[in-house]
Amino acid sequence: MNPNKYVALNLSNLADSTVKPRRSLWRLWNQLSRFQRSLLYVGFASAVLMMIYFWPNVVSQDSEPLVISVETLPSPQPAVDVGVFKNAEIDGLDTGNKEEQQGEAALVAESEIRDHGAPPNEPQVEEPMSQKAVRFKGPTTERQKAVTAAMQHAWKGYKEFAWGHDHLKPISGAYHDWFFLGLTIVDSIDTLYIMNLKNEYMEAKKWVEKSLRFDRNQDVNLFEVTIRVLGGLLSSYHLTGEKIFLAKAMDLGERLLPCFESPSGVPFSDINLGNHKAHSPKWSPDSSTSEVTTIQLEFRDLSSSTGDPRFEEAVSKVSEHVHKLPKTDGLVPIFINANTGQFRVYSTITLGARGDSYYEYLLKQWIQTGKSIEYLRNDYMEAIEGVMKLLIKKTSKSGLLFIGELQSGARDFKPKMDHLTCYLPGTLALGVHNGMPKEHMKLAEDLLWTCYQTYAQTPTFLAPEITYFQIQDANAADLHIKSNDAHNLLRPEFIESLWYMYQLTGNKTFQDWGWTIFQAFEKYTKVTNGYTSINNVKSPSNVKPKDMMESFFLSETLKYFYLLFSDNPKLIDLDEYVFNSEAHPLPISKS
Repeated sequence: MNPNKYVALNLSNLADSTVKPRRSLWRLWNQLSRFQRSLLYVGFASAVLMMIYFWPNVVSQDSEPLVISVETLPSPQPAVDVGVFKNAEIDGLDTGNKEEQQGEAALVAESEIRDHGAPPNEPQVEEPMSQKAVRFKGPTTERQKAVTAAMQHAWKGYKEFAWGHDHLKPISGAYHDWFFLGLTIVDSIDTLYIMNLKNEYMEAKKWVEKSLRFDRNQDVNLFEVTIRVLGGLLSSYHLTGEKIFLAKAMDLGERLLPCFESPSGVPFSDINLGNHKAHSPKWSPDSSTSEVTTIQLEFRDLSSSTGDPRFEEAVSKVSEHVHKLPKTDGLVPIFINANTGQFRVYSTITLGARGDSYYEYLLKQWIQTGKSIEYLRNDYMEAIEGVMKLLIKKTSKSGLLFIGELQSGARDFKPKMDHLTCYLPGTLALGVHNGMPKEHMKLAEDLLWTCYQTYAQTPTFLAPEITYFQIQDANAADLHIKSNDAHNLLRPEFIESLWYMYQLTGNKTFQDWGWTIFQAFEKYTKVTNGYTSINNVKSPSNVKPKDMMESFFLSETLKYFYLLFSDNPKLIDLDEYVFNSEAHPLPISKS
């Protein structure tokens, strides 16, 4: 057999027709021309370059951004369900360790994060309860600088001798506790912030974050804690955007709610924050009318800020209940029983202590809620008409208009006016600004002048706590101050009204009146470690210091002085904010 001969077989018809003969890739490559090979080289290189260029964009479009909800983060605060917070603007993230920062550098860092987001390579934290901070640039006038210096002086003494306690005793270098809640700190935070006192603000914020607790077995007064602590926390939240203040406010609000579990719905006056047990005051079965009707602004705002309706519902029931009670030309007695829901028979009618802020909050609730609750406006209007009919008198000598009291069941008129009543000119002017009758402004102006005279006609140029007016003898002095009423507690009401009148009229005369009074405070109440109440405004040589600096001096009096002396009357615009009874601004509803 010839070994060079072979047999060729055609396998194309075999059963497995899918099997293809193997061909060498290298042989195929070698069969290509040089031009074809060059085209393949260029195509492969182009494909690689295209993949490198477009790959990052493909990944970013297909991937979901990393968002960490605050609900997944551990929180040192008592249970606050951040899921309930609504109507908030996301404005950055909380740095988490800001309490370790101090002073201006800390505020700058916080504002940078708030305005521009977190640094690169850090995940954004979604904050459904944050909001934008309101910016204040600090004092712009010499008078404002003087008030700021007074605030720093008061704060320094408090920090050295009473830090964490309610009030400073500036002469003895000691402290006084009422509710063990650091009242001076919480009450002062928004004042510090408005004055742009960065170091002091950061000290206060750190204390609130680390030390303010509400679980102490301690009775507190619903009204005082609401206007000072709850109001202070809410105002600080709205101005700074710091959610720690809202978290603390939510905790406190929860603990105060049992006060409303009375048979009538009118709240008990006192509550133990630790065990949540509410009760009437130990000295009486009745609550003060002003106290149960001067918590509505704060509880309404807490519901608005958190989305939890329980707080507003509780106080709305109180307002509606009082609205339906019989009154004397719109005027109310100063005591009400939480069990029966009825006013105390034959109790005093006054716009001073225990009655004052009932009338104030009628107007301010109406404004706060976007003028949507008509009975609040009607009750306010009826009350002012009742004031003009039953409580207004003029002195025999000079015709000074004042607001007296009705005692013994509205039968006996007493020509006595508390300094507390001097809030009313400001409230009347605010009402006129919001559409109340123009004649209310005339009443405001006349009463403001009388209040000014209670300062101007004392040797110290400081007003007493209570003034009596002469309405029978035209030869006698208009004013009379009893020894037991000659004390001055550093109260804010007249300065408050001066600021309202200044903002709403632009009349700088009110600034001059306020400056004279501020200088009197500096001369007669300033001591080495702060400011003190005094016992005798009638004796410049012996004012008899009381050794007490109330938190409202920092929260209200100095704040109103600062606003009054601004070259911008609308430093805090009354068309945007309503001030609670402790001078804490809260936003007005837009709907």
